[in-house]
Amino acid sequence: MRKTNRRDFLKLSGMGLASAALWGNRCSSEKVQKQDTSDGFLKLGMASYTFREFSLEEAISMTKRLDLETISLKSFHLPLESTEQEIKEAAEKVRASGLALYGCGVIYMSSKEEVERAFQYARAAGVKVIIGVPNHDLLGFVEEKVKEFDIKLAIHNHGPTDKLYPTPGSAYERIKGLDRRVGICLDIGHTQRAGVDPSEAAEMYKDRLLDVHIKDVTQADAEGTTVEIGRGVIDIPRFLKTLLAIHYQGCAALEFEKDGKDPLPGAAESIGFIKGVISSIQII
Repeated sequence: MRKTNRRDFLKLSGMGLASAALWGNRCSSEKVQKQDTSDGFLKLGMASYTFREFSLEEAISMTKRLDLETISLKSFHLPLESTEQEIKEAAEKVRASGLALYGCGVIYMSSKEEVERAFQYARAAGVKVIIGVPNHDLLGFVEEKVKEFDIKLAIHNHGPTDKLYPTPGSAYERIKGLDRRVGICLDIGHTQRAGVDPSEAAEMYKDRLLDVHIKDVTQADAEGTTVEIGRGVIDIPRFLKTLLAIHYQGCAALEFEKDGKDPLPGAAESIGFIKGVISSIQII
C-alpha cells in the first residue's frame, strides 16, 4: 500500500495554497456549484456524527463554516423517536440554512418495526438515502420498503470487529441480488482497518456505491483510529481519483470521529486537504 504523505501531496500540487485558491475560484462558476461528477467534480458533504456533541443548530453552523453545502443527519441531531412534525421542522431548519439534506443515519435495524420506522423517518425528512445497518434476516423486508418508499438504503460497513458488515464485500454479497436501490455506504476508514483497499473496493462495488464516508486512519488494522485526512495511511489522492474515474454520483461525506468536543479544526484541515487534492487532480 502506498502512503501519500503531506510532502508527496505538496510536490504533486506544486503549492497547497494555490490549489485551494483554484478550488475556490472554480466554485464560483455555475457548473461547479452543481458539483456535477460527470464534469470531473465530487460532491463533498458532512456526516453530522462529526458534531455529535453539539446541537443541530451548531452542526449546521460548523458545516457552513467548512464551506460545505450538503449534510446527512445522525440521530443526535434528528432523534429517531421524533414525531413527523418534529422531523419536518428539523429538516426545514437545515434547508433554510442553505444546506442540502441528502440522507440520514447510520440507523441500526434489528426488527421489521425498526425498518418501517427508518423509512417513515426518512420520508418525513424528505431524504433519498438511508445509511443503515439492517440485520441480515431483514434484507428482504428492506427491499420491499425501498420499492414502496422509493428511498435508497446504503449499508454501512463497520470494520473488522463488526459481526454484520465488516467490509463492503460482506454487504455486497448479501445484496447483489436485490433491488439496485439497496447498496453500500463505503466507510473508507473501516474498510482500511479491515485490510481492504478503499480504492479497490470503490471500483469493485461501483454498481452499488450509494454513499461514501470519507476519513483517514492511523493504521490499516483493527487498532487504527481516526486522524485528520492526510495524516493517516489511506491513499486519499488515489481514492478521490477512483471516485472520479467511476463517475461516482453520490456524496463523499466527511465523518471525523476524532476530537468529539472540538472537531472543527480537524474537520477543517481534512476538508482543506481533500479540496487541495481535487484541485491538483484537475490541474494534472
